[in-house]
Amino acid sequence: MKQLLIYCRPGFEKEAAAEIQDRAGQMGCPGFARTRDDSGYVVYESFQPEDGDLLARKLPFRELIFARQMLVVWAELTDLPLDDRISPLVEAAEGMPLCGDIRVETADTNEGKELSRFCRKFTVPARQALRGKGVLTRAEARNRPTLHLFFTANNRVMLGYSYSYNQSPFHMGIPRLRFPADAPSRSSLKLEEAFHVFIPREEWDTRLTSGLRGVDLGAAPGGWTYQLVARGMMVAAIDNGPMAQSLMDTGQVKHYREDGFKWRPSRKNVYWLVCDMVDKPARVVALMADWLLAEDCQEAIFNLKLPMKKRYAEAVHNLQQLKDRLDELGGFQVQAKQLYHDREEITVHVCQPRKVARLQPKA
Repeated sequence: MKQLLIYCRPGFEKEAAAEIQDRAGQMGCPGFARTRDDSGYVVYESFQPEDGDLLARKLPFRELIFARQMLVVWAELTDLPLDDRISPLVEAAEGMPLCGDIRVETADTNEGKELSRFCRKFTVPARQALRGKGVLTRAEARNRPTLHLFFTANNRVMLGYSYSYNQSPFHMGIPRLRFPADAPSRSSLKLEEAFHVFIPREEWDTRLTSGLRGVDLGAAPGGWTYQLVARGMMVAAIDNGPMAQSLMDTGQVKHYREDGFKWRPSRKNVYWLVCDMVDKPARVVALMADWLLAEDCQEAIFNLKLPMKKRYAEAVHNLQQLKDRLDELGGFQVQAKQLYHDREEITVHVCQPRKVARLQPKA
């Protein structure tokens, strides 16, 4: 169990590799990363035999920026007979930790799309066979590890497992969202995905609900504003450009034709600040820190556009600048992910857990 498999956005293999190598080294699990351009995954080879499992247990998945999923590679099988892929898999799975569910997956690439139909069909017979051999529990058990079959071709697969408390809960690490027909732009899906990734579903009724106020900086035409309005919030939309009339007709949006870098609320009653402005990451980080330190909002979600080169280093640098600024007040939690609907950017979420806790109903 020396190998760790990381799913990532195709084209960002080098960033995912640099991140896992950096974080593994910090944990005393040295090794090296194997990558292939545009493959959509990275394999980290640790030097010590048990370090793959150690990383899967102890390296917080939520802290990884470029990883969509993280799992231990138990076995890699090649040249599977096309008339019986099940038998070699069952044999290879012997001795694995008892798993509570199975995901048959592939990379998020054009080649992967061609395999996805096969993966769907293969899931049921694979589940039945592995349950029969005692590799999977008889019924789904969410507190057990998840078994992954990651196909890179119809006759090549990596067999592995992830820990239920330290993984993405989504198939292939991708939330499956449907674009709302009445949303003004597809960027709306970025914020919806961010809610799925950063906000526990059981807290949506308190943190993403009517009665809260939001501000959308760089709002036009309203893709991110739409997500706040759909949850019943009153929203201040800041942009010199026009907003979608359908949003204005809700009566929940007040449009300020002003510079998003200069506008500030007159009252400290804003809960959500969201921002998808295209500008230098350092400038956006400084703006977000100013809002949070002045307590002009309680939670923030924003995007940081990345350069073409040294994207991991740039992301780490800007996130550290943000954390250093927020240390002036203390108590902030910062999380960043490259989401499925992101492109040359990462999405950042900042909150103060003690303030979030005040919203939760008492037991």
